[in-house]
Formats: sequence, structure tokens, C-alpha cells
Amino acid sequence: MSQQPSAAPAPTSAVATVSERHDWWRDAVIYQVYPRSFADSNGDGMGDLEGVRTRLPYLRDLGVDAVWLSPFYASPQADAGYDVADYRAVDPMFGTLLDADALIRDAHALGLRIIVDLVPNHSSDQYEWFKRALAEGPGSPSRDRYHFRPGKGKNGELPPNDWESIFGGPAWTRVTEPDGTPGEWYLHLFAPEQPDFNWEHPAVGDEFRSILRFWLDMGVDGFRIDVAHGMVKAEGLPDLGSHEQLKLLGNDVMPFFDQDGVHAIYRQWRRILDEYSGERIFVAEAWTPTVERTANYVRPDELHQAFNFQYLGTHWDAEELRTVIDRTLDAMRPVGAPATWVLSNHDVTRHATRFANPAGLGTQIRLAGDRELGLRRARAATLLMLALPGSAYVYQGEELGLPDVVDLPDEVRQDPAYFRGAGQDGFRDGCRVPIPWTREGSSYGFGDGGSWLPQPAGWGELSVEAQTGTPGSTLELYREALAVRRATADLGAGDAVEWLRAPEGVVAFRRGDFVCVANTTGESVAMPAHGRVLLASGEITEAAGEAKVPADTTVWWTRA
Repeated sequence: MSQQPSAAPAPTSAVATVSERHDWWRDAVIYQVYPRSFADSNGDGMGDLEGVRTRLPYLRDLGVDAVWLSPFYASPQADAGYDVADYRAVDPMFGTLLDADALIRDAHALGLRIIVDLVPNHSSDQYEWFKRALAEGPGSPSRDRYHFRPGKGKNGELPPNDWESIFGGPAWTRVTEPDGTPGEWYLHLFAPEQPDFNWEHPAVGDEFRSILRFWLDMGVDGFRIDVAHGMVKAEGLPDLGSHEQLKLLGNDVMPFFDQDGVHAIYRQWRRILDEYSGERIFVAEAWTPTVERTANYVRPDELHQAFNFQYLGTHWDAEELRTVIDRTLDAMRPVGAPATWVLSNHDVTRHATRFANPAGLGTQIRLAGDRELGLRRARAATLLMLALPGSAYVYQGEELGLPDVVDLPDEVRQDPAYFRGAGQDGFRDGCRVPIPWTREGSSYGFGDGGSWLPQPAGWGELSVEAQTGTPGSTLELYREALAVRRATADLGAGDAVEWLRAPEGVVAFRRGDFVCVANTTGESVAMPAHGRVLLASGEITEAAGEAKVPADTTVWWTRA
């Protein structure tokens, strides 16, 4: 189905140019690149793989270990590439397979690993299998690869069950059959352009095992699995029996999410991954009711990491933070998996804006809030995150302290959820605005031809150019924090912290000779100094063995 020339696959030893550090993923800092918003090499206003490739030295110098690329596959872009039409091709807007090959090789030469997205729950409605299923009609073998069902009601005019789409409305769409009559319905837990695969059909598993090998042979170092909690549906597709089902997500095991059958799939995949050298990894995007259920995905014979969404949604509050940190470490310890920590990604409001607003507004916010407060808390939250045991994720632009762009005109929005009622809020465009590289230019160094989403005035003062070498800038804070993290033996991998006595509203813990203190209150706090200051997110003062830690500030100390 691919219409691009095939790239000569890199040998499976391609990762040999990357440091062969054992279990690198247990303490890795992984940087998420949203390709359309990172760097544009050809001036069409859309970021691309060549743009990412040119900026790899920046990521090396930032100090991250790996780069996770959001989807760049051939796609009609009904959901920003998460509707895949060809899993073995690069969409022309992002480049070609040869560009992907060059990017992987260059990353490895710089000591960076590359993780790519995999979207196994659903395809695009332009995927060859689905187009064939529509053309062949009811009862065809092609329809068995998806969830086609006759409708309810006298003439089949009602959906087969009461499931609702994550993007709003019913999770079913009725097709017009080849003879022009209204026909069966197909399941799509997301947009209608994203029909769900039927993972009970053996051809689906065969196809994805082949896709895994295609990209592993190209040299990728791992896969981030989109909707890893999806894929398997409860037998018989039972009614849920309630409306506003989106409010139940993350609170209950649903008949279409977090079904136990997914784990057999991942055990098969793990055996494939373990055939390859270089410690390739799987990362699960698994929205589950509890962190304990998340741990099921990272048992020793399944996936390596799972995103910690419970931590992402935690307020800037000492008691809440301690609780979720303890629960996370307690859940991961029995399965021997590293905890992961994340503050922002391409689906939620950037944490510099979330923390600028009162708690309780959720993870998609349209209010700018107190920008100064939000940045101060974001910097402090970053140092706290990077001090915790395990692996951390950084979303592009957070190292610049970028806020969400909350005032995008409605006419420029492109989030598909925005155009559908009763689903997600649909304001994810705010965290996807292309990042600034230079103080000036048509798109602040993003490219020569503007940007696919408008950048706000003043974006240039937050750019890489403006912050590089500037003492106290957020970019330099990230660079120094990652360098200290890498050089400090007590940071990185591990499965426990030793909590220290601290004033109310303060998080304090020890890891060997290292001590982290985070003041989440709005007032300065006086407390004993814990040795030599390694780094702080704000200005602290010390005298006579006592330290004054300002409001919303994190400090790293060492006793060594």
C-alpha cells in the first residue's frame, strides 16, 4: 500500500552506536517530539522528520536519553496521525522512509535512542483492510477484522450497543452497503474515521507482529503503544448501561478498555522485542482505574514502562504528591518495573498553565491563569519529578517554560474533538502550537513559511535562542538538572524514597546522600539545610545551617 520508495533497512545492530548501558530505560529521560510542531525543514508550515533530524544536537545537548516521536505514518490526519492508513510508510507531509532511516541513524550516532508510536487499537478508515471490508459487504471475511454488527431496532436503525465515543457521540457509525442500502454498523471508540480492529481475528495479530519487525529492522529502539489499554473488548460487546461514559474513564474497568486479554498480546510482542539487540523497549499509554492495574502492563514478560497518568493529574499539593508517589512505587516494586513520571504531553494543557490556575479544573484548561505563578510551580515540579526514582518524560517546549496557548481563534483549531459534541473538551491545540527557536522570524525559527497553528506575540522571548546561556532561564535549569541527574549516583533508577520530617506543605525525601525538598506552599519556609546545594528552581538563602526556601520552590542538596 505504501507509495514511497523503500528505504534500505538499517541492520539490527544499528543501536550499537548508542551507549550499551544496561537497563538504560529504568532511569531514562525521554523527550516527546510532536513532529508537526517541532521543526519545519521545507517551509510549508508543518514540522517534519528532516526538521527533527536537524535539531537532534539540541536534544543531545539538553541531556535526554531518548526521543519519542508521535505518529508520522501515512494518514488522512483525521486525528493528527493517530488514524493510520499505512503503518509502513511515512506521510508525505513529514517526509519519506529514507528520512526516517536517516533520522534514526543520526540519533544513534549522537547517543540518542528513537521510540516511535504504534497505534494498534484502530486504523484509519482509509486503511486497505477497511476499504475492502466496506466494498465486500456483510458477511465478508474482511469485515471480521473489524467490529461490524447489525443494528438494533425494527430496521437496524439503532446502534448495536450503548457505547460512546471518547470524542463524543455514539461509538458506532452505520455504513451504506455496496447496493446503496443502509447496512451494518462499525465500532470506533474514537473518531468515525478510526475503526477499531477486532483483535480476536488472527490476521490482526499477524499484521502487527510484522509491523513491529519492520520498524525494529529499521533500527528503532522501542514503541510507545497508543491506547495500550484498548484493543480487546468484552465478549459479546455488552451494554454499559449508562450515559456520560467519559466521566467513568479512569474510575472503572470498562467493557472496551483494560480487559485482561490485552496481556496475552503483549507477552507475544515481548518475545519478538527480546530477539533484537540493544535493549529495545515498549511503553504503554494505559489509562487504568488504579496505578495497581497499570502495573499489570509492566510485568517482567510484558511491557517495560507505562505512563503514570495518576501523577500527571496530581495537584501541586504536598500531601497529594506524597500519596501518589508512594502508591506508584508500591505498585511497581512487586513487578520489578520502573516508575515513570510525566507532567505534560500532547493531549493535556501544559503544566505551566495548569499550575497557574486553581486546582480542580482538570487537565484541559482554557484559562491563562497567573503566568508567573504557573512558571514558578512548573520549574519546581520539574525538579521534584527528576529527583524521583525511575524514568521521566519531557514534552517538547516544557524546557522553555512554554504556557498553553489558550486564546487560539476557533477558526484555526484542528483538534477533531473540538468539532464533536459531548466528548473531550477539544482544546488540545493549545499545547501543540509550534515551539520557538529564535527571537525573530516568520515563525520564530520553526521554519521559513509560518506555522500550522498561530504562535502568540512574544513567543520569541521564550525561544531557545533567548534562553540559551541566560542565567536562571528555564532552559538552563533543565540542562543543569539533567546534567546533575546523570552525574549523581543516587539519582535515576531505584524503587524507594526515604521521607523526611518537613513543615506542612513541604515534600522532603532522601535518596542516599541526595535530598530533595519541594515547598508547595505560597509562603517561604525555614528549615535545616541538608548539605551542599546542587540546584534550586528559585533563589534560596542559607545561614547558620538553616535554609529559607521560597514559595513554590524545589531544592536539591547533597551530603557528599
